[in-house]
Amino acid sequence: MEFPSPLVPATLVRRYKRFLADCLLTDGREVTAHCANPGSMMGLAEPGSKIWLEPNDDPKKKLKFGWRLVEHADGHFTGVDTSVPNRALKAALEARIVPGLGDYHSVRAEVKYGEKSRIDFLLEGSGLTYVEVKSVTLSRQPGLAEFPDSVTARGTKHLGELANMVGEGHRAVMLYLVQRTDCDRFDLSRDIDPTYGQAFDAARAAGVEVIVLGTTISPAGVDVAAPLASLV
Repeated sequence: MEFPSPLVPATLVRRYKRFLADCLLTDGREVTAHCANPGSMMGLAEPGSKIWLEPNDDPKKKLKFGWRLVEHADGHFTGVDTSVPNRALKAALEARIVPGLGDYHSVRAEVKYGEKSRIDFLLEGSGLTYVEVKSVTLSRQPGLAEFPDSVTARGTKHLGELANMVGEGHRAVMLYLVQRTDCDRFDLSRDIDPTYGQAFDAARAAGVEVIVLGTTISPAGVDVAAPLASLV
């Protein structure tokens, strides 16, 4: 998935009110960018960090920049826009290149199901498969990606909904897309949200499958990559 507009480098001044970030462009201008990430962004919002912004000229948008990437000192990247995984994954699903999810003739996004919920992807083939996607950006140990980065009641609800779909005779998949290029393993951050961890265990016991995928990330775009080792 390529970014619609070429990204520009900047330095993070501060992130505030969750969805706003003041940034310093290389030409000296300070701008406010939209931060499409409701999580804590633990370890990713330090003032002085090198980041990448996507400019836009849409007259309907108040903010003319969107924060897309963090570039780490070692040259690795983290994608901070939580809408990117679904866009990248949709292209991969339609191309039938996602391991374990390649045998479907229909890929539908944001389909209503359960109790006032929407599934990220409903796949249709010989049967129905419900796929929920979570963007993973937290890393507190070298090489280890973790989810979630804050308490997520919504995420807990989604696990219960997936378990219900299995109970109705369908296939259900919890897919974690790791938006970091410096990680090769995945685990749950049970200390951050024990309730989510318990709901995950219950969903697994009910038959919900788990897929963990990596990504390739650059200022040009984000693409789905090979599976990562899962410790869950």
